[in-house]
Amino acid sequence: MSMGDRVRGLLELTRPVNAVAAGVLTFIGAFVAGGAFALPVETGAAVGATIFATGAGNAINDYFDREIDRINQPGRAIPRGAVTPREALVFSLALFAGAVVLALLLPLAAIAIAVVNLVALVAYTKVFKGLPGAGNVVVAYLGGSTFLFGGAAVNVLNEAVVVLFALAAISTLTREIVKDVEDIAGDREEGLNTLPIAIGERNALLLGVVLLGVAVLASPVPYLQATFGLAYLLVVVPADLLMLYAGYESFHDPTASQSHLKYGMFLAAAAFIAGRIGVIV
Repeated sequence: MSMGDRVRGLLELTRPVNAVAAGVLTFIGAFVAGGAFALPVETGAAVGATIFATGAGNAINDYFDREIDRINQPGRAIPRGAVTPREALVFSLALFAGAVVLALLLPLAAIAIAVVNLVALVAYTKVFKGLPGAGNVVVAYLGGSTFLFGGAAVNVLNEAVVVLFALAAISTLTREIVKDVEDIAGDREEGLNTLPIAIGERNALLLGVVLLGVAVLASPVPYLQATFGLAYLLVVVPADLLMLYAGYESFHDPTASQSHLKYGMFLAAAAFIAGRIGVIV
């Protein structure tokens, strides 16, 4: 295995697109809070810490999941031999260290969120993943908390940031349930008791769709409370429709469904950006 292949394997462990996307969500949190450009150093440190922590969490998850991935994801870096388990672990710890250094530049509220998130990232695979629903809730919180972290980094946790956190967390919870249905063969082989295994695939999907419906029903709240104007509503409605379609799609194509849910979540985040721009203008 060449050095170039090994470097590519290490980068692959971080899921770079997802890590950068998480950093973008943190920036959106700071922007919606109104402090992204007023406090650029804090915003940049929060974005960098999020990217490092997300990459570290993905890498250590692959380290712990290496046997499951031989069944579910044999093309990933560790199963195919591009990276050894030890290299993945050391690389993950280095990324965690970088996240900690950047987080220490932030206000206390942001540091507190960072500490909780780092503990949750490390504990996820070994403690929560095999418990029905628990792992899904942890990942949902982590996904939504990127917005809280961005707001806390600029010392603003207003209503818009909290609503954005709640909507993102619920949407992510649905997506995680759908992903568990997609991965049920490998999880059952490894003896994990995920939600679809515990209550059945259809019941798990029904629960996910109900939760998604709650998020969609709550999405107009920033408009109804006059936090944001019409620009927000014009973008959030297509996002809601896409996510509802993804919920329906999950019953016959979980793989496509979880991908469409992700796109819907990003479109919903764009709605908050549009809403914030509307307030500024």
